[in-house]
Amino acid sequence: MQILGIDIGGSGIKGAPVDTETGQLLAERIRIKTPKSGEPEPMAEVVKQIAQSFNWDGPIGIGFPAPIKSGVAMMAANVSEKWVGTNADALFTKITGCDCTMINDADAAGLAEMTFGTGRGQPGTVILLTLGTGIGSAIFHRGNLLPNTEFGHLRMKGQDAEFRASDAARQRENLSWEEYAKRLDKYLRRMETLFWPDLFIIGGGISKESEKFLPLLTLDTPVVPAQLLNEAGIVGAALAVRAGI
Repeated sequence: MQILGIDIGGSGIKGAPVDTETGQLLAERIRIKTPKSGEPEPMAEVVKQIAQSFNWDGPIGIGFPAPIKSGVAMMAANVSEKWVGTNADALFTKITGCDCTMINDADAAGLAEMTFGTGRGQPGTVILLTLGTGIGSAIFHRGNLLPNTEFGHLRMKGQDAEFRASDAARQRENLSWEEYAKRLDKYLRRMETLFWPDLFIIGGGISKESEKFLPLLTLDTPVVPAQLLNEAGIVGAALAVRAGI
């Protein structure tokens, strides 16, 4: 089955057609900057532009940086507050002219990794964390997704964890890899004591530089980079359509 996967982030919107049987992108992905306003209609127009670039008229899966319930965005992280309460399914379907299915962006990345990547066949509890503009999270038990977790908003020193341990925080504060690893280690230890997972998977753009910080972590739980790297969100968004999420 071929489905257009879209990964919406705070800095960029990426998309490509996906073969959901193999997890392969069927064309080179397109990336367009997220509109500065982060508002619903301008962002939907970008998704329409990506769809038109592929002459697409079939189903579209969209990973979005917020909890999604019945197609509705329940909060707004790194996008406009105007998304809160918006029926994103209906908006994207109307503007693109295609049948659109929404899923939380980290849940999408998790689906991809559990189906085609590092999490495939993993028993027990697996937590995927995407480290980018913020921290996205997805948790699986025996391969089953518990949707819409927001572990990036756990508190660390009076702030949301994503303001201290995301890749954006590393860049904003010009942290060395050693300094960043210490912060990430503290965050992951907190997660470890709350959930006792069997595996952590680190995704997001930073995953391609995992060798610079993962060896510096001191957790008891294994921590591995996402195999699909920055394509996971696109692939997982497409899988969400196939799964009927």
